[in-house]
Amino acid sequence: MSVWSSWLEEQAAARDEAGLRRVLRPRPASDETIDLAGNDYLGLSRDPVVTAAAADAALMWGAGAGASRLVTGTLRLHETLEEELASYTGQPAALVLSTGYHANLALVTALADRNTLVVSDAHIHASLVDAVRLSRAELVVVPHNDVAAVRTALAASDKRTLVLAESVYSVLGDEAPLVELADACGQHGAMLVVDEAHGLGVHGPGLVHERGLAGLEHVVVTMTLSKSLGSQGGAVLGPAALIEHLVNKARPFIFDTALAPAPTAAALAALGVLRARPDLPAVVRRRVVELAAALGVEPPAGAVLSVPMPSPQVAVAAQATALEHGLRVGCFRPPSVPDGISRLRITVNAGVCHDDWERATEVLVAVVKEHA
Repeated sequence: MSVWSSWLEEQAAARDEAGLRRVLRPRPASDETIDLAGNDYLGLSRDPVVTAAAADAALMWGAGAGASRLVTGTLRLHETLEEELASYTGQPAALVLSTGYHANLALVTALADRNTLVVSDAHIHASLVDAVRLSRAELVVVPHNDVAAVRTALAASDKRTLVLAESVYSVLGDEAPLVELADACGQHGAMLVVDEAHGLGVHGPGLVHERGLAGLEHVVVTMTLSKSLGSQGGAVLGPAALIEHLVNKARPFIFDTALAPAPTAAALAALGVLRARPDLPAVVRRRVVELAAALGVEPPAGAVLSVPMPSPQVAVAAQATALEHGLRVGCFRPPSVPDGISRLRITVNAGVCHDDWERATEVLVAVVKEHA
């Protein structure tokens, strides 16, 4: 056995012993299991308007964009989606990329270098963590949602500074103190980067807009199109000068094939549905509050309900029990959880019909009572 084969075998054995082994579970196109594990918060991924737009775009433009955005890959569809995203969120301009992961990589690596300080919340998404590593910037990690610690880090530095936060954090589902963070950044000449992956749609145009921060020169937004908009892709939103800089300097944008026509059109159509149905976020919020009360946990700021489990093994067992009863939920285990606590991750979906939602609630109450 080679050195690498031995190492891989040891790594697999260690994962099994810790209860941290992950496997891929393909699902069929037609699945009667109630899905409260995915991120289709508004139920738009199967909305007939959205799917028809995706199909029509594939037939009109082709299966792929054919090239990077700076070669021949920029389609009129991309430009329209960027205009509509900027308009809906109250931002001056937008740039669409192939994933939300790429949006974070592109923004941070194009702005930060060895002469930059990055002040990062301890709970930021892995894509932002990786972006900082690639940028080679000086890094200060502050305790979660600790504005005083951010202010201290800003006051101690004379470098260009980025402050990284999420509007709604993906594991605990709590909200960032965006107004206070924006104020601190404004006072110290820093830029606040807010990942709205879990805020867009659940809070309409997002919490940056909701808190009156949209359009500020020192507040920049990233987002994914794969959650509330039910499609795929990502975007950066902010001043036009910033977008122009990314087009010229962001390697994850420059050297990546453009987002395909079908998901571009799907995201655009989903945004249209969201504009036409401003009641959808209220459905998510009502269900979040009801389910949190039934499970005895605090309601989150977003659509993700986090239920602590005693161990990784118990979390996996609870997930399996729910699936046996026709309900799919997520399972967070280290290292995916910033506080090291294994959890059931339950995502509220406005597209689940009333009867299925009632059945899902009953199953979850029984599963949590049995395992937690």
